[in-house]
Amino acid sequence: MSDMQATVTETKEGFSVKGYEVLNYDFEFIDGVFNPENKSLADCYTKWGRVLAVMDSNIYDLYGDKIEEYFEHHKLDLSIHKTMIGEKAKSIETLLSIVDSMNKFGIIRKEPVLTIGGGLVTDVAGFACAAYRRNTNFIRIPTTVIGLIDASVSIKVGVNYGQYKNRLGAYHAPMKTFLDFTFLKTLPEAQIRNGFAELIKISTCAHLETFELLEKYAKQIIETAFGRKDGAPKEVRDACDRINRNGIHEMLKLETPNLHEIGLDRVIAYGHTWSPLHELIPDPPLRHGHAISVDMAYSATLANMKGMTSNEDLKRIHGIFASIGLSMDHPDFTEDTLEKATQAILKTRDGKLRAAMPSPLGSCKFLNDVSHDDMCAALRKHKELMKNYPREGMGLEAFVDASDTGYTKTGDLPEKKGNKKANSSKVLNDDAVQEQKQGGLNDEPINGVGGEDNKKNAMRAAGGSEGVNGHQGATQNGMGKGGR
Repeated sequence: MSDMQATVTETKEGFSVKGYEVLNYDFEFIDGVFNPENKSLADCYTKWGRVLAVMDSNIYDLYGDKIEEYFEHHKLDLSIHKTMIGEKAKSIETLLSIVDSMNKFGIIRKEPVLTIGGGLVTDVAGFACAAYRRNTNFIRIPTTVIGLIDASVSIKVGVNYGQYKNRLGAYHAPMKTFLDFTFLKTLPEAQIRNGFAELIKISTCAHLETFELLEKYAKQIIETAFGRKDGAPKEVRDACDRINRNGIHEMLKLETPNLHEIGLDRVIAYGHTWSPLHELIPDPPLRHGHAISVDMAYSATLANMKGMTSNEDLKRIHGIFASIGLSMDHPDFTEDTLEKATQAILKTRDGKLRAAMPSPLGSCKFLNDVSHDDMCAALRKHKELMKNYPREGMGLEAFVDASDTGYTKTGDLPEKKGNKKANSSKVLNDDAVQEQKQGGLNDEPINGVGGEDNKKNAMRAAGGSEGVNGHQGATQNGMGKGGR
């Protein structure tokens, strides 16, 4: 929600308008948001007596019955738009399909759409709301680690266009975000690990207490899905609650003064200097969390070589990545990649490197004055250090698969996973069925990027507003049924 204040002043040439918008939006930590005893979500819709919910097919398969029972209990009529998952589905076509459902439903001005799913789903649905009548309210319920920890903090929404990630979008704040970490019980361990990197990012450069908790409980956090799996020790669950609250709070404090990213020195860009290009070069590409982990680990080595980070802090930073199998190096992270990625990020950051560095651990300084020779020397040192770690710094389950990229071929729709009672009559639109009717996805690499062309295309895309032109390099390797 927002309030606009403005003044209009007459000038010699005409008029001068000055205005600012006050944004008000809330975050609520809640376990079991769809437990009928929890009224918080229902209270947001009592005025309207109905709900349009946009969710991905896997969320519908896993939780559709609980969602329907929740709104039936609170006497709210529910309509559902089922969308696909994956970068390929983060498209204008998906956005327009959601708009079709909003039309069928008859969304009233200021009536909030409910968006449920990972960051891909909330991004597309949020952009549909930003575009619909230029400003339609929405409420977010993120269901993945990255969605809960990282994407929930931002007000950015958007879709991919052509070969570019997030090329079309807007800044559009939700009315409210419900943070329910019990969704992580059904998330694969590889995705828990992938999202864990975002907490390392913020704690290493901004919150030492959280880093120390991550250091102490890292393996148990992964194994117990942030303390939400049955039988998780109370000590671990309580530690996870502190980690999550502290991490999200710190990111909000850092980002809310810069919601439109006018300032380019951003602490939460730690790990995002060289990773935008490097993430896309392997075939299949690296998971985002692993890509930024390589960047963060290398950045720590560079900071150490420049005298910004102590030897002890460097060992601790590398140690936390190694302890849970996050990547710290990859054969494609080379001096050539380093040079191309540096040139790309300089364009994005107005000619300066602005590389966030831990200095010391738990706080941040920005590095600008560093030569390519120094960066290469740090990379050689980094690769030598990695020989002392398992797999020489390579991560576990580091590459994208079906749980990242979604569907592949006609008829390859997600299987039901225990949701026996969900009422299909409540579904206004099902993107997976529409895709099947239209012939499904073909076997071409997504956006023409794949195989031997991955490196060439990633390099060619260097430069632009999304780091490396926001180039979308996911291929269909490893893609199968949508997973969660």
